[in-house]
Amino acid sequence: MAGHARTSYVCLPCRASYKQRYGPERARVCPRCAGRLLHAGSAFAPPRRRDVVAWRVLSVLLHAGVGFHKSCCGGPGFRPRSRREVRERISHVRRTGLPYARALTLPDVP
Repeated sequence: MAGHARTSYVCLPCRASYKQRYGPERARVCPRCAGRLLHAGSAFAPPRRRDVVAWRVLSVLLHAGVGFHKSCCGGPGFRPRSRREVRERISHVRRTGLPYARALTLPDVP
């Protein structure tokens, strides 16, 4: 029997990540706080729990619909790592009307 792919689910309030089988058929619940887990993707690498800034950036990305999914061998592609990078991309959205998820994944913003 072939194994099922495992992917990451994240609890933002607990700043925790859990690998589980992928499947949208059931709601995922955090074992720490019983809150809802968000699907982050199979190429997700969680920041350290004490890195509050990185978790805030991650929250913006996940709520905008940006995931960390494998794109063949290259990984998920560019993702902002600082609040400054997020602010630059959000101002780009306001100037151009580009969707948030697309602007957050651009490697260079003019």
